[in-house]
Amino acid sequence: MSGGNGQFRRTNGSPEAPVVMEHLRGQRDQMLDVLRALTLAESPSDEPGTQHDVRELIAGHLEALGYRVRRIPGRSTGGMLFAVPAGRDRSKPCQLLLGHYDTVWPSGTLATMPFTVEGDTVRGPGVYDMKAGIVQATLALGVLRDFGVEPELTPVLFFNSDEEIGSVESIRYIHRLARCVDRVYVLEPSLGQEGKLKTARKGIGRFTVRVEGEAAHAGLDPGRGASAILELSHVIQSLFALNDLERGVTVNVGTIDGGLRPNVVAPASEAVVDVRVATREDAERVDAAIHDLQPVTPGTRLVIEGGFGRPAMERTPGNQQLWDLAVRLGDELGIELQQGMAGGGSDGNFTSLHTATLDGLGAVGDGAHAPHEHLSVERTLERAALLALLLMAGPLAPATGAHDE
Repeated sequence: MSGGNGQFRRTNGSPEAPVVMEHLRGQRDQMLDVLRALTLAESPSDEPGTQHDVRELIAGHLEALGYRVRRIPGRSTGGMLFAVPAGRDRSKPCQLLLGHYDTVWPSGTLATMPFTVEGDTVRGPGVYDMKAGIVQATLALGVLRDFGVEPELTPVLFFNSDEEIGSVESIRYIHRLARCVDRVYVLEPSLGQEGKLKTARKGIGRFTVRVEGEAAHAGLDPGRGASAILELSHVIQSLFALNDLERGVTVNVGTIDGGLRPNVVAPASEAVVDVRVATREDAERVDAAIHDLQPVTPGTRLVIEGGFGRPAMERTPGNQQLWDLAVRLGDELGIELQQGMAGGGSDGNFTSLHTATLDGLGAVGDGAHAPHEHLSVERTLERAALLALLLMAGPLAPATGAHDE
């Protein structure tokens, strides 16, 4: 297979798309069994002690596929998994499958949100975001094994347990891996009921603005005070003025706090701010604007902390190459793909800084972080077939991966 400019080719001896699809449809029950086991192993991000069981389940499936699995311990998280084919040829370039096995759901959620299969629909905590994506990875690797395909790019896998809480411990590994691979496939769920692939994601910033004022009795001597709450009201208006929906910039003051009691001029107040931007340029501009805020209420002082934890994932040339490849392979499978921008972030935001990245290759469904979380079995199997075909494709054209620094 090649693209219009000949830059994509299929690995010699690889099966045709309909054959891959039929093969995976025959593994529906296996997919559901593995997904059930991963879901029953509840793994909330903020309970590291719960992560062992799900990690070992994943490791066992990868080892059965002939992978050597390294378990990387975490300091305050459930750690990470890095897997490479046993006996791999180190001279060959690699491609990275990236995902996470933590969920936002606390332990015990299964009691009120059980794993269920009703026809084509699977429900349960974390099935959509993103334990099904991990299952899809094992299915796609199984296709390579079952058909004896040796792709030109060696598939390697990295799964973490802190993605839902910012990937604080795993971020250094993600950056390091992204610099070493030809491309990254992120197994996060697709976007919306249409199942759009995520070719762009907003960057995410978190800021805290604290106002220091001067307390005074509100009735006896109000003139001696400097109200931190009054100043915070001016700050909030300045922050909301930074919104620019046409550019994809959203600035939201999510929580505020302050004051001592009604009869005291407030000596302190605080706001926590969420910022989303579509480009690195806007991130720099908004970051500077927030840190440059100055008080207008006499006697008050601002203390501003925070910044952007996840950069924007933009539609780089390399990212668009992967999107074009996915569209062509989708045509071979008989599925029409759409692309979209996600307002939330993923670890793909980091990898896109260094190499071509395609996100949203996981389950098709809805309800991430919501009680109605669910997926479609048939459409998720289609995406496993798409992933298998993507793994069989040759390297990208050179010098178009991303805008690495």
